[in-house]
Amino acid sequence: MDEHKDRFGGVEPICRVLTDHDCKIAPSTYYAHHKRQAAPAARTVRDTELKTLITEAYEANYRVYGARKIWRHLNRQGVAVARCTVERLMRELGITGAVRGKKVITTVPDASAERAPDLVDRDFVAPAPNRCWVADFTHVTTFAGVVYIAFVVDTFSRRIVGWSAATSKETRLVLDALDMALWRTHSEGMGLISDWL
Repeated sequence: MDEHKDRFGGVEPICRVLTDHDCKIAPSTYYAHHKRQAAPAARTVRDTELKTLITEAYEANYRVYGARKIWRHLNRQGVAVARCTVERLMRELGITGAVRGKKVITTVPDASAERAPDLVDRDFVAPAPNRCWVADFTHVTTFAGVVYIAFVVDTFSRRIVGWSAATSKETRLVLDALDMALWRTHSEGMGLISDWL
């Protein structure tokens, strides 16, 4: 339209011709689109400014500040911004704060060891209680340190039938969870399929 509006006497005559050919375009649509192309939105301009300030605060604080600390830093500097906005812009920038403590690894795979067979073939539905159990273990970080938790779930009822907690991830942790499940269900394990996730 920009190329032909001078030739045909403006935008309105072009829109009228297009409307006659089943292509309904109102002149207001053209002007709104033209206005959007001319100036960026206020949010885009503000985000660009904030991204610069966030990056500066992040770099000035040795790349360890997370969203909460950068948000407080900006507010102390007199920049009124919401915390969720700082979090969103940090995600867009691809920057994160430092996380205290060391990363906990629960499983270390052994490439040379033979993998255990999948006894349930990823079908976690049982026809009755105590026919199929699945088990797993994870960790929880507490003020006292890391606690490892093993649990056994009955796939029929989706109920945890056995669990165990310990400060070390040894074989006894998972065996205690299985022993508790057998004791609580008064099961001897006959015909039971138990599979670790």
